[in-house]
Amino acid sequence: MYIIALILAVLIVFAMAFYAGTLLFKLKNQNEARKIKVNKRIANITESIQTIAKAVEQKQCNLSEASIRLYHLLESLPILDKPDFSLQYPGLFELYNAVKDLPTHKDRSQQPKLVTRKQDIQRESLEAKLEPQIIAEMKQLTHFSINQ
Repeated sequence: MYIIALILAVLIVFAMAFYAGTLLFKLKNQNEARKIKVNKRIANITESIQTIAKAVEQKQCNLSEASIRLYHLLESLPILDKPDFSLQYPGLFELYNAVKDLPTHKDRSQQPKLVTRKQDIQRESLEAKLEPQIIAEMKQLTHFSINQ
């Protein structure tokens, strides 16, 4: 009787150990798949950052639009211990903070033309002031990379 109970106990322990091993194997595979997806996302975002920076250097993209796009790309990087990009690219972030709340598309077309023109003058003035600094930051961003 004790032998049967002992054999049954050993079988249960082996079955539970096998099940735990199966779960650990699945978890390992999930973590590897997640890491591959995260690395692919980082690569895509990095490529987009570099492309926008090159477009700004070549005057194919205005500074305000670039600041908005780059801000959101930098902030969306799925990395731990994300550096403070506002310290690395202060001109870009200053311009972003100045233009982020300006109306666009339909809202812009529905406001009075005088208000739109005033906003454009303020934006263009800030762009002109920050352009040398932002262009220097774009040179850095054309070689942007995250070491993971």
